[in-house]
Order: sequence, then C-alpha cells, then structure tokens
Amino acid sequence: MSAAPGGLTQRMAALRTQGIHSVLATFTDLAGSPKGKLIPLSALPQAVAEGVGFAGPSIVGTGLPRMGPRSEYMGRVLPETLRPLPFRPGVAHAVCDGFAGGQPLATDSRQVLKHQVQRLAERGWTLWVGIEPEFFLLRRDAQGHLGVADARDALAKPSYDLRSLGRQHGFLDDMREALAALDFEWQQTDHEDANGQYEINYRHDEALAAADRYQLFKLTAAEVAERHGCVFSTMPKPLANAPGSGLHFHLSLTDAKGRAVMAAPDGPMGLSPQGLRFAAGLLHHADALAAVCAPTVNSYKRLAVCSSASGTTWAPVWKAVGDNNRTCLVRVVAGRLEWRLPDPACNVYAALAATLAAGLSGIDQGLPAPDPCADDLYQRQASGAAVPPVLPRDLFEATQALAADGALCEAVGAEFCGQLLAHHQAEWAAWCAHVGEWEWARYAERS
Repeated sequence: MSAAPGGLTQRMAALRTQGIHSVLATFTDLAGSPKGKLIPLSALPQAVAEGVGFAGPSIVGTGLPRMGPRSEYMGRVLPETLRPLPFRPGVAHAVCDGFAGGQPLATDSRQVLKHQVQRLAERGWTLWVGIEPEFFLLRRDAQGHLGVADARDALAKPSYDLRSLGRQHGFLDDMREALAALDFEWQQTDHEDANGQYEINYRHDEALAAADRYQLFKLTAAEVAERHGCVFSTMPKPLANAPGSGLHFHLSLTDAKGRAVMAAPDGPMGLSPQGLRFAAGLLHHADALAAVCAPTVNSYKRLAVCSSASGTTWAPVWKAVGDNNRTCLVRVVAGRLEWRLPDPACNVYAALAATLAAGLSGIDQGLPAPDPCADDLYQRQASGAAVPPVLPRDLFEATQALAADGALCEAVGAEFCGQLLAHHQAEWAAWCAHVGEWEWARYAERS
C-alpha cells in the first residue's frame, strides 16, 4: 500500500469496513522481542509521518538518554505492513522503523538490516530469505513448572511423529488458519526431533519482509499457544538430552534482471564464484556471527557435540560447507546457502544484517572458495580424524570474537554492536553469578 496521503486514506477506509478500530504498532528490541502499543486508527496518519512515541531508555538496547530530543524512540508505522489480526478482533498489526530526533536510529535492528539491504540495492541485488522456525510447545503444571505440552510425546526418536502431531492438531490448525489470514503462504508443518518440538514452514521473501514476517509469526504463535493453555518457546535448548531449535536461513541473491547470483549449475556444489565467496565470508566471520545469531547462554547448549536420545543433535558445530551436508555450518542445497547457525532466540533483523555483511565481505575481499566437506563430521570426529575448527563454546567466547572483529562491527554498525556487546556482557555476568540446582545437587553436601 502506498504511504501517500490518498493511499493511506483509502487504506484506513478499507480497514474501517473490516471493523478495525485500533492499530498495534510494533517494533523489535535488541533481544529480539516484539514490542509496541495500541493506537486508535484515527491516529495512523501521524504514526506514519512522525511515529508512535516510546520512552527510549525503557527499551532494551536503544542506548537513548533519559532526557532531551533523542530520549524518545519514535516508531514510524510502515503502511504496507498493516494487516488485521485474526486473533485480536478490531486490531490491525503494523511494523515500525525506529527513529530518534528525526533521524533513523542506528541502534534499531530493522534500520540496521535496511542499511545492509541498501548496500545490496546499490549493486542491483536482492537477498531472498527462507526462514525455518523451529520451536517447543510447553505447558505449566500445577506447581508452575514448564514441561513439554504433550505428556505422551515421549518417543526416543520423535521426528515426524504423526500421533503427537494429531494430539496438537488444535493448536497447529489454528496456526495454519491465522497464518493464512495474515497472507503467509503456509508450506508444511511437522514434528521435529525433540519431544514437544515443531516446525512450521512458509514461503520465502526478500530480506526485510522475511524478518517482518518472522516477528509476526512469533507474535501469532504466542497468542495461539496461550489460547490453548500452552507456551510457545523460542528457547534454543530446553531439553538436555534432545536436539535444540534452530532458525535456519535459506539465502539466495538475484540481480536486477532476476538472475541467480550465487547459483551456477556447473560450479562446485552448484555455486557461482560469488556464492562460494559469500560462503567463505560466513565461515571467516563465523565466531563473531555466533554472538548475533546465537545470542543467549542457552544457545551454546544447542551448539555442542553431545549425546541425544534421538541419535543426533543436528548441531552445526564445525565451520565447514558441504553439499546437502547437515553436519556443516553452511549447507548448500539447490544453488542456495542454508545458514544453520541462527537459533530462534536471535533478533532476526540483526542476524540477517550481520549474515549479509559477512557474506558481502567474502565477495568484496575475494576470499578463496572453501573446500567442500563430503563427510559426516560427527562420524569423522568419532573416528579420531581431524575435523574443521569449531564455533565458540559459550556466549563469552562469542562476545569476545565479535568485539575483536572490527571489520564486521563496522559493516553492521558500531553503535548497534556496542549495545549488543554490552547486553551480552551483562547476561554473561548474570549467568556466572547464578547458583542453580545442578550446583546444589553436586556440591551442597560435599565435605
């Protein structure tokens, strides 16, 4: 929809005929959580032109002061994102861009991604992203403790389990209906490789729209799950002896004529020189990218070589690229790259922005093509043979890697990375100070 006054007036009239009286103006904070407020539909023109005001310092990661002209986070509504919410009658959802003092806010993650997309546009390129949301469906017991929502979902190898899928049909079908109403092109739903874990796939889109859709997906899933007495969880690794959840990005580039930039049927692994260099950039900056794509203490419980009841964890631990090889950090499939590092706790705008910046650095620096890995790296490690380097073992190592990667921080945005580093350092300090049940059980009675 056009942002011109006439187009906006027509859109508002159309929304009124659909019974819409309010707009949920949303943005994403540094931690990746959807935030926002309700405004009356009549306030939409001002929200588009000037923005919806929020107290800047109350939002994680803005770095805004408590007073002065830049103390307000102004979320400017993007009219083209307006959609009636099927689970909130009378309310339309909208995405905002962050501004402060009348200027785009450098610490706003959507603005960070817009900057990277603009770099692509200057080359005549478009990044297309298919996002694969994996998540856990949990439920609280009478004592308030969270566990798998379906108590009968207990198979050692539950991938594609039809019985669990059937028992959660109410939630999953309500999700299908809600996504259809929100113009998602639903593609498939399955039970994943951990108890209580599911994946819902929908059609790919250009980078900004794909990130917007994922945030709307999370908002929708949380609402629908709550109506079913459940909790939609993006925790990467809630179960110790089971695989964790990833948020894989399927990445491809097209030029101004719609031709594939990274794919070449006759090239190594079906990739062009640009595709190989993009993959090389991802591997070169992988340690720093971990701090953006795997942003929590718990993320590194997923990114570990460990045992699993199902026989595998699918964790992309090794910095390698392979043709349809799920044991590698970068999997090549059908001429596109599957970037397997991100997990659903990430800020999707920031993760895509950093991923794109790293890939472009590989192209611009002409990094040598990485050697394809044709082995199962789990089997190679078990045999005692040499394996590729591994990702950081914890959030502390990843944070250090990002701080040391000046080129990536500059490309993504020094202000944004500064806020991210401060956030991670505080989280790591809190984790180190925490005393948990494992320590009580192990040490309390030791003499």
